[in-house]
Amino acid sequence: MEVIDVAERSSGSTVKPWVRWQDWAGVVLGAYLVLGTLWTPTDTAAMSAMIVLGALLVVASVWSLAMPGSVMSEYCHMLLGALLFISPWVLGYSELTGASWTSWIVGVLAVLAGAAALPEANAAHRGGMAGQH
Repeated sequence: MEVIDVAERSSGSTVKPWVRWQDWAGVVLGAYLVLGTLWTPTDTAAMSAMIVLGALLVVASVWSLAMPGSVMSEYCHMLLGALLFISPWVLGYSELTGASWTSWIVGVLAVLAGAAALPEANAAHRGGMAGQH
């Protein structure tokens, strides 16, 4: 006998791969961060942070898109966003206004996108989309 969780089905959870808007937002944010080094004045530290963290954000977002039940990928979004937010102070490029604001804004948006996707990722994980443990 199969038990159907009506509450989970009616929650609007998107368990199909490649459709969750929060993960697409992460791809766009990461790509913008990497490409932003072309028009934003940077130094070595700022450029390195923006390219590395932006590329990692794209990778984590594609991971989330491909595997919608992966909760860890959403935590990666949030961790990368937090690292990006503190990077101007930690890496010493806070005097570069454009690079700093880009890092802060993309960092906050990455955390928000990851947090917004967590309920859907948890629902997909509980629904068996994440595979065997």
